Amino acid sequence: MMRLIHLLMTGAAAGLLASCAAQGVVRAIPVAPNSQHMYAEGDSAQIMPVLLPERTMLVATSGPAIRAASYLLLDARTGQHLAGRSFETARGVASTQKLVTALVVLDAGNLDKMVRVQSSDVAVEPTRLGIRPGEVYSRRELLYAFLVKSANDVANVLARDNAGSISAFTAKMNAKARALGCANSNFKNPHGLTVGGQYSTARDMARVAMAAYRNAVIRDVVRRKYFSFRRADGRVVTLTNTNELLGAMPECNGMKTGYTVASGRCLISSAASGGREVILVQLGTKTKYIWEDARIMMSWGLQRLRSGGAFTADAWTGN
Repeated sequence: MMRLIHLLMTGAAAGLLASCAAQGVVRAIPVAPNSQHMYAEGDSAQIMPVLLPERTMLVATSGPAIRAASYLLLDARTGQHLAGRSFETARGVASTQKLVTALVVLDAGNLDKMVRVQSSDVAVEPTRLGIRPGEVYSRRELLYAFLVKSANDVANVLARDNAGSISAFTAKMNAKARALGCANSNFKNPHGLTVGGQYSTARDMARVAMAAYRNAVIRDVVRRKYFSFRRADGRVVTLTNTNELLGAMPECNGMKTGYTVASGRCLISSAASGGREVILVQLGTKTKYIWEDARIMMSWGLQRLRSGGAFTADAWTGN
C-alpha cells in the first residue's frame, strides 16, 4: 500500500511539473531547506546550491503580468530569483550591455587618464554625444556621459582606449561575462547595436547587473537624472539620463536602458525601499509601457521582500 501511495504521489508531482512546463514557468523540485535545488527551464536542468525557505513549494512564485518577452526580478542583496519568464532565452539586449563595457573599463582603473578621440571612434549611429576627433577627455568624464546618455561614439572611444581595438575589447567583454558566470552570452561591440551572433539572456544580464550594482562608480553614475558634461571647447551641456524611471519612481536608483528595432525595448532597473533592494531585467518589450511594467514589478518585489513573502526559485550563485 505504501508503495502504491508513493507511486501515486510521484505521478502527481510529475504531472504538475509537466503542466508548469506547458505554461513556461520555472519548475522547482521540493528538497530540504538549505541544501541542493534542481531547477529546470525548457529542456535544461541543473543542480545548484540554494537557500530555500523552511516551507518548500513546488512552483516558483510569479509576479504581476508584464509585457517583456524575457524578464527576471532579483533580490539585489542575495540574488534570489523573485519572478521571471524565459530568462534563459538568448536574444539581443541592445544598450543594456553597456554595463559590461563599463565594468571592463573600470577593471582597468586610472579614470583620470586623458583620452584623445579618433576619427574611427565617431563613425557610429544613431545615439552620439557629438565628440570630435582630436578632442581630449578623461576616462571618468567619458564614462559618466556614456552611461547617462548611452552614447555610442563614447563607447567606441572607451573600448579603443582600453584594448587598442573594438575586437580586442569585445574579447575582454566576453571574458568578463564568463567571469561573472554568464554562460549564454556573446558580445561583439561595446554599445549594443545589432550585429549577427551577438546575444545574451535575462539571467546573464542579471548577473552583470548584480556586479554593476555593487560597483560604487557605476552606482554613482546611473542614479543621476542629469550630468553636466564639459566639452573640449569649454561649453557645458546638461545630459539627461535615458532612464525615465529616475524621478518618476522615487524608489528607483538607476541602471541602464536599451533599444534597437531587432531587440525591442530593453531595461535593467533597480530600486530600494525600507531596507530592501531589487533588480529587474526586461528584454524584448514591444510597447512603450516598459517603464510602467518596471514600476509595477519592482514595487511588487519590494513589497514582497518587506512582508517576508516566501519564494522557491534558484538563488544567486555569483560572488
